[in-house]
Amino acid sequence: MTDIHKQQLRAEYIARINRVIDYIQTHLADDLSLETLSGIAHFSRFHFHRIFAAMVGETLNQYIQRIRIEKAASKLIDNHRASITEIALECGFSGSATFARAFRDAFQMSASEWRSGGHLQHRKNRKTKSNVDQQPGNQRKAFVVSSGYIDDITHNFTWRIDMSADVQIEVEVRKMPEFHVAYVRHLGSYSEIGPAFGKLMKWAGPRGLLASPEVKTLGVYHDDPKVTEQAKLRSSACVTVPKGTPVEGEIGEMNVPGGQFAVAHFEITDAQFQEAWDMVMGGWFPESGYQPDDRPCYELCHNNHEEHPEKKHIVDICVPVRPM
Repeated sequence: MTDIHKQQLRAEYIARINRVIDYIQTHLADDLSLETLSGIAHFSRFHFHRIFAAMVGETLNQYIQRIRIEKAASKLIDNHRASITEIALECGFSGSATFARAFRDAFQMSASEWRSGGHLQHRKNRKTKSNVDQQPGNQRKAFVVSSGYIDDITHNFTWRIDMSADVQIEVEVRKMPEFHVAYVRHLGSYSEIGPAFGKLMKWAGPRGLLASPEVKTLGVYHDDPKVTEQAKLRSSACVTVPKGTPVEGEIGEMNVPGGQFAVAHFEITDAQFQEAWDMVMGGWFPESGYQPDDRPCYELCHNNHEEHPEKKHIVDICVPVRPM
């Protein structure tokens, strides 16, 4: 892939996000729903929030809230004829109470204090900021797509990406099989799925289901953490089992869809998972020629990190893809 082609692909991602930003800016008083904004970006609803956050540096909700607050702050200074409530409604807030809380959180003063001169003190106290326009990608951590090659065995193109100064990651798009799995469902933070895996292994081990070297262990993620509140996030600790394997109680069974996936291989600590996901969503995707599909993402686990000398997880982050 040439540098020119990479630039064209990244430009397409930036253009899609820019269209969303432009729409938000001109529709602050409207219901800026996920369905509407993901449609404008032509990304699937399931993955849109992750791409937006990785490329812009804020979650979608954080961005909308900030833009609404900043627009209201400007109107409070420039339009003294409009009441605070009128300005709040013009900028998309549901009422004066909601606006008052959001404004105080942002500026540590009330809207009336701001309008009566507090904005002048705020300017004095504000640290000097760069004049660089906040375009998509400026806030994203820089992940350098350094090179690529055709794999001799699979004949698939593989991207090399510099995740950090001393870590280089490879991403390959390949066809993944459908997995038939037994699972234990976890509700809550994705980082706390460990006990679900513990229950699953205690069930699978005595039944001889872990003996084969062909057994795969997966963490499947059903919700986007940028959309669903943490307490309601659904994930599944999974282990592949033969079809027809009896399950009961907390143990369920399902099929994890196969197809084309971007597969990124990592050896990382607990603290590096977010960076790894950001690398895939915000670093690799914009230069790949692909976009995420609606099938679930998952992590394919290759080791017990407790047995690793550095307590690292050897894992493939697998994201379903389709062409741009």
